[in-house]
Amino acid sequence: MHPAPSVIVFTVLSGMGFGFLALMGLFGASGWTGFALWALGYGLAVAGLVASTFHLGNPQRALLAFTQWRTSWLSREGWASVVTLGLLAPQALSDWLGFGWGRGFGIAGAVGCVATVFCTSMIYAQLRSVPRWHHWTTPAVFLAFAVAGGLVLAGNAVFGLPALCVLGVLMAVQWQGGAGRFAAAGSSMETATGLGRIGRVSVFEQPHTGGNYLMREMIFSVGRKHAARVRMIAMVAAVMLPALALAFVPGPAAGVLAAGAHLLGALAHRWLFFAEAEHVVGLYYGRRAG
Repeated sequence: MHPAPSVIVFTVLSGMGFGFLALMGLFGASGWTGFALWALGYGLAVAGLVASTFHLGNPQRALLAFTQWRTSWLSREGWASVVTLGLLAPQALSDWLGFGWGRGFGIAGAVGCVATVFCTSMIYAQLRSVPRWHHWTTPAVFLAFAVAGGLVLAGNAVFGLPALCVLGVLMAVQWQGGAGRFAAAGSSMETATGLGRIGRVSVFEQPHTGGNYLMREMIFSVGRKHAARVRMIAMVAAVMLPALALAFVPGPAAGVLAAGAHLLGALAHRWLFFAEAEHVVGLYYGRRAG
């Protein structure tokens, strides 16, 4: 599928932001340091959510998405994000001004952060029409990125290093099995057209002479060499470099370097997440992503 920049920015920044906000909700920080850290988490999360609206065909109707929560994971994500940010606001205020309200709002908000990232992942994992996404590794990797990203941003080496290791393993598992899921789903030109009963089906003539929305958005090819290169960039930048920075770089610089590298790796991973995804609609045109 076409890797739209707005959706890449949305999923990466909101994931890291909510991961960091979950840590702030559980542990917090006082005074102006707390204010700056809470602002950082809110800034990332909100920036990601705002970026998502740029991919809407009619952004002014974005509020209508909130009415479909019974059936839409996008709507559920919207509600989860709003409720979570609202729950964390009193906790942030208490930490900043020292009201001593305990961590009740923060714990509830941390749970909300996990729910929000899970809802984001299910927007893609629910799609049977994209076999590469329709797998347990999709929510697992989204959640792992959020947890690792939050810990890296906090400069926490004790928990950050194990989280990065888990993330690296999940990324490898996702890539290893992803290529065969389209074939395993059993989709073909015959099943797409419903003409399999008469034998093998092939495209005689394209339905139109020019491109259309489906071809632009749902059929995207990325060469194997390019995919392998992007995977290497994602693994090195998102996992290996942050781990080295947290393990060997002293002081606050560790968090800054680790977070910068991790963000680059997350962007590379998410670009490939969309670029490698094959939608079954390509079968109608006799085209498969390369």
